[in-house]
Amino acid sequence: MRDQSDKSRQERSLTDSPKVRNVDLASLVEAAARGASNLLADNIVILDVGDVLSITDHFVIVSASNIRQVRRIVDEVESEVKAAGGTGPESVEGGQDGRWVLMDFGSFVVHVFHQETREFYDLEQLWSDVPRREWVDQPA
Repeated sequence: MRDQSDKSRQERSLTDSPKVRNVDLASLVEAAARGASNLLADNIVILDVGDVLSITDHFVIVSASNIRQVRRIVDEVESEVKAAGGTGPESVEGGQDGRWVLMDFGSFVVHVFHQETREFYDLEQLWSDVPRREWVDQPA
């Protein structure tokens, strides 16, 4: 029963959200991770939070060594998601400070951290009970 409800929740989120119509959610999440990877983000992790958090299905968490790189990664993530058939994020927070930028795409959220800020907030520890996947660059 749970598998069926998880599947129907994912189908609803894919069809109800104008951000991901007719696009596979996994492809968009991977596009976000690839965008971060393109600009040499560190420690890219994808967390499946859908079973414990009702507002989104996935977190993509990445680190950058400086604030300029954080901002560039944010731009590249948006470009890659659009290239994969999605649209821009519904909202972006933290862009002024550049130490933690949150990009809300509806069905997934991308957290782009300055390395020190990521260590301080330690989201992976907070969500340690959810499935986790380390991003491995895909061969071109």
